[in-house]
Amino acid sequence: MAQLNEDFLNQRLQKIIDKKNVYSTVLCVESGDGRFSWTGAAGEMQADSRYYIASVTKLYVTAVVMRLIEEQKLQLSDKIAEYLPDGYMAGLHVLNGVDYSNKITIQHLISNTSGLPDYFFHKQPDGKTSAASLLDGVDEPWHLEKTIETVKKLKPNFPPGKKGKAAYSDTNYQLLGKIIETVTGKTLDEVFREFLFDELALRQTCVFRDVTDDSAVSFYYKSKKLWIPNYMASVTAEGGIVSTAQESMLFLKEFFRGRFFPKEQIEGLKEWNWILPPPGLFLFGVGLEKIWTPRFIAPFKPIREILGFWGQTGSFAWHHPGTDLFFIGTTNQIDGSGHAAATNTILKIIKAAM
Repeated sequence: MAQLNEDFLNQRLQKIIDKKNVYSTVLCVESGDGRFSWTGAAGEMQADSRYYIASVTKLYVTAVVMRLIEEQKLQLSDKIAEYLPDGYMAGLHVLNGVDYSNKITIQHLISNTSGLPDYFFHKQPDGKTSAASLLDGVDEPWHLEKTIETVKKLKPNFPPGKKGKAAYSDTNYQLLGKIIETVTGKTLDEVFREFLFDELALRQTCVFRDVTDDSAVSFYYKSKKLWIPNYMASVTAEGGIVSTAQESMLFLKEFFRGRFFPKEQIEGLKEWNWILPPPGLFLFGVGLEKIWTPRFIAPFKPIREILGFWGQTGSFAWHHPGTDLFFIGTTNQIDGSGHAAATNTILKIIKAAM
């Protein structure tokens, strides 16, 4: 870790904030044994600022699902129709005249292999997407009932579980959130607090609910600051957690240490499918993502696995087993430029530590 000095890490942080349209960032890097720990922030953020972790929330969902499996309250192979009302299931997945709705399993949802279209980015019959109005700042809630109504009008991507196929869909996680509530008899907010937040004494981490609460750092779409609290308060399962870098780091390390389910089961989450074809940014497993690292990036010391999750707001939570380094942070930018800057910085730090 000798090369990971203050000057080097500050330079890498500066590379992120120098990226066009990145107005705030935080980066926390820690070793698994806790002997190395560094946090830096720039722009509109401080090291302890609260921010929207967006789809990094899905890693918290994975922890809950795996714990429920340990408690024998559900199985990945369970059909989702066992847990959802008939009204939700009727005509949910109809492709080329074949109704696959009752073939969808919990594993299909958590691995994005259900084929269900993403209500957020999938083009609707008029050629528009739900995301378009939100990115324009039109703030409206997207509760599960609205999602199901929207999805039933869209053409699915492929039959559930089709070999080699995966499509990122927030619809999957909205349904998964409802299933967790059905199994536990509690709201997802309550489940997160009981299973995760209280377990780890996370005092600055919560589900975003209060639409008047503007204490978290703003995120942007290109140069436009977005304030869409009604939407953020309605999408708990797919991206509704607010946290800090320090508390997110604590969760990430405990996830990979086996605090919530046996550590050995992480291997079973590595059923990778390309979300985008090469050179796509990442692969998706069972509630877990992997950054694609082509061999030419480090031909003599391959980087291999980087495991964790991306968030749409430029948030990230990654673990590199090869160096046992953990990376937490955000760029608060939706347009993808922050993701690219964060990826580059993570790779540079890993290479310096190898």
